[in-house]
Amino acid sequence: MGIKTHIKFSPKILARLGEELNQSPSQGIIELVKNAHDADAPECIVELNNVTQPGGSIQISDRGDGMDIEAIEKSWLVLGSSSKDQQKKTKLGRTVAGNKGLGRLSALRLGTTTSLTSITAETPDIENSIEIDWNELDKADAVEDVELEIETIKYQEVKPKGSLIIIDKLRNTLSKTEVKKLARSLILLSDPFTDDPKSFRAKLVSAEFKELEELVSKSYFEASEFYLHAELDEDGKATAVANDCWGNELYRATHENISDSKKNNPIYNCPPTKLDIWIFLRSPNDWTLNNAGITEVKNWLDELGGVQCYLNGLRVSPYGDKGDDWLGLNLLRVKNPELRPATNSCVGKIVITDEKNNLKQKTDRSGFIEDDSYTDLREFARDALEWLAKIRVEERDKKRGKERRESEEASLKESKAVEEVIETLEGKDKEKVKTAFRKREKQHEKLIVELKKEIQLYRTLSTAGITAAVFAHESANNPIKLIAQSMGTVRGRCKKLLGDIYDDSLKKPVERIFSSIESLRVLGNVTLSLVSFDKRKVTRLNVHDVISAVKSLYEPFLKDRKATLDLEFDSGNPFLRGSIAALESIITNLINNSLVAFENV
Repeated sequence: MGIKTHIKFSPKILARLGEELNQSPSQGIIELVKNAHDADAPECIVELNNVTQPGGSIQISDRGDGMDIEAIEKSWLVLGSSSKDQQKKTKLGRTVAGNKGLGRLSALRLGTTTSLTSITAETPDIENSIEIDWNELDKADAVEDVELEIETIKYQEVKPKGSLIIIDKLRNTLSKTEVKKLARSLILLSDPFTDDPKSFRAKLVSAEFKELEELVSKSYFEASEFYLHAELDEDGKATAVANDCWGNELYRATHENISDSKKNNPIYNCPPTKLDIWIFLRSPNDWTLNNAGITEVKNWLDELGGVQCYLNGLRVSPYGDKGDDWLGLNLLRVKNPELRPATNSCVGKIVITDEKNNLKQKTDRSGFIEDDSYTDLREFARDALEWLAKIRVEERDKKRGKERRESEEASLKESKAVEEVIETLEGKDKEKVKTAFRKREKQHEKLIVELKKEIQLYRTLSTAGITAAVFAHESANNPIKLIAQSMGTVRGRCKKLLGDIYDDSLKKPVERIFSSIESLRVLGNVTLSLVSFDKRKVTRLNVHDVISAVKSLYEPFLKDRKATLDLEFDSGNPFLRGSIAALESIITNLINNSLVAFENV
């Protein structure tokens, strides 16, 4: 005769889930803020108290609908499931963002204790609260062995509705970099470029947030060169229109124009989407409007450059984060740099309305599951930008062709005019001038031939450079990254399985592999830096600074070669007029030659 039982799980699972889901503190806090959005709160306020020291606290408060005892017990405390129907709208017409209940766990475990206090609109005189002591849970054999109590307090007066979460006695401190990252995430959580007064807003009580909020609110869209708006309707058909900075329509595209690279122009299999992107020229001589401070606009682009992604009103991370080029804009520019924007020369957003939940986010909230819907969404945005680039190239080539014809006609006209003047001369002077002019014409034609050869050489070198840059970009973002991640897993498992044996048998070759990976990264970074737009501009260069930067970049490569590079700068502050890329290439070449010389010794 058997006995009935059930599956239990250790509190260690909570710790493990918290660690794996919480890729950064800011990401976990954002998940709690999204709960305020789902509760129809107009705004959510995050307060940080002494977070730069161990034992600090984080408060997340809102004036949303609040939770009663049943909601706390059957929704807030249930992990891995959610009572929220993502196809059902809230009272304010919002699509809920919370899912699976796992997101809050990563944030709640940031501290030793977590408390929730909530008041509903229906019972404004009743306060429901609960406190979780994570240390008590960690000591237990099974999670269900620890009882949690939801307390209720009835007040004589009416209290404002809403919820307050306090994460107390933080296990780790938050750095200034992490606070700034949180500030940026909160500002961009809901579209900051919309004027809708009903839109959800999240705020951080910190100086970093205030500075960034002021920067975002300035919105230098009027300094852009082009504005592209593209739409994808419910049937998967795309349209687009491009305007200049004054709002004048320049080009318009149909679905066939945008999707001409696809076989028979099939539809895009993803939810209705709107793409808005403002494209800038970063060169001081190219600004469309002179009243925009170039430095201020560049700082704005450096902070917000790239394309943000919004799903049903809320931003999806990591798309548009600093360093995240999810649409591959920089790679497209490297492959074909003509009139294509990079992440530091455009600001954009993709707004998706997905009421059928076709686009699914990963459990750890690190973006969408990369299925067909996501692939088509990404392809739609890239195709729209490619259409604009192609039509701009066509317009430019037409202009260049016209200018070249006009130049040739003017040159021919001038030659005929000179010949006519020569014909008015008499005697020996006429023949001398004729001979001199013919020699000059021949030398001019010879010079043109040589220049064409030189241009062809530069085009060939450019193609080689672009190919090398594409290889470097793809290697750094795919194979090298994958090798590093896989080797990290191998190292961790070997240490766990082998214990002390690992140090004697595998540590040295494994660390050698990691060293080689860093060397490959260095070579890739050097290649990409040489084709960087900002580094190719002619400017005033501090020679010592450029040399020091190259040394820092090359450090892992030198270490792998067991070589050291000692710098002995002379006094003073020497400078040059030129491009950083040109000076870096000279220094890099000298370092490479030295390393080769050592290998041959």
